Amino acid sequence: MTDDEMKTLRVSTEAFDNDGGLDAFREIFGREILGIEIDPLDGHPLAIDLTLRSLPGFAMASGTLSPMRNRHTPALLDNDDVVLVVMQSGVGEVSQYGRVAMVKEGEAVLTANGAQATFTGLTSTRVINLRLSRNLLAPHVADIDALIARPIPKDNRVLKLMVGYATMLNDQEELASAELRRMVATHMHSLAALLLGGDGGLGLHERGLRAARLRSIKDHIRERLGHHDLTLAEVARSQQISESYIRQLLAENGTTFTDLVLAGRLTRAHHMLVDLRFGDRSISAVAYEAGFGDLSYFNRTFRRRYGATPSDVRNGAMHKKTV
Repeated sequence: MTDDEMKTLRVSTEAFDNDGGLDAFREIFGREILGIEIDPLDGHPLAIDLTLRSLPGFAMASGTLSPMRNRHTPALLDNDDVVLVVMQSGVGEVSQYGRVAMVKEGEAVLTANGAQATFTGLTSTRVINLRLSRNLLAPHVADIDALIARPIPKDNRVLKLMVGYATMLNDQEELASAELRRMVATHMHSLAALLLGGDGGLGLHERGLRAARLRSIKDHIRERLGHHDLTLAEVARSQQISESYIRQLLAENGTTFTDLVLAGRLTRAHHMLVDLRFGDRSISAVAYEAGFGDLSYFNRTFRRRYGATPSDVRNGAMHKKTV
């Protein structure tokens, strides 16, 4: 495996639920891999389920934690990176550099790997931890350490974009090449610098911001494909940006709003036609649920894309199932 590849590791207490197993987990995954001392809080059973993903110069851990106290002790300090902790649900407390920050659902806080710190999950929590290179951020953020253990509000627009963009790490197809993986790592650092109030490297920030906005736009369109009121104006309002900016972003990605919506709706209709669970739906019902309001237009564009009529595709899937 080269440095340009994406490495993925599942960290879970499930496989260690036996006598002495949790002590082994705390040693192997706590001290050796995560670099922290893990202690259950107030008698709560220890339960951790995290997925770790590593790209060149960037890493992410996401998942759930039972109430616990995690300590980054002097003996476990091995790098000077920073970690942006995003609290997706629950309540946690970060203590570092003599500061104490309460982090609630939707909020985030920056921590430093190069100094002692304590994270206390006061409830069961669902988190995303984004590990970022201090060396890459330092030229664009004046004083990173001044920002440690200071909560970032959940309504911060850049924070929302970062969380949305981070979900790309769950999509292997989106990260199929080394070039894409390096690009995502660069964009995440750009967004982090923007989030932390950096004023240098504006071109770098803009590229990261545009990439995250494009991802957010595509996600919104994908979620609303079945809605017949899906329009460019509606997407622009939801993203709080102009229609012309969306057109520009999509054009840079080699598509248009109309083509993106059409492709998504045709794909959704095709999935329904080959899925026997939807076998009781008429072709017109499938077209309508996929977002089409004109049956003849649906039939015409479907045949152009798949080289067969919707009925042919459905009949072919039923034939394969019975053979």
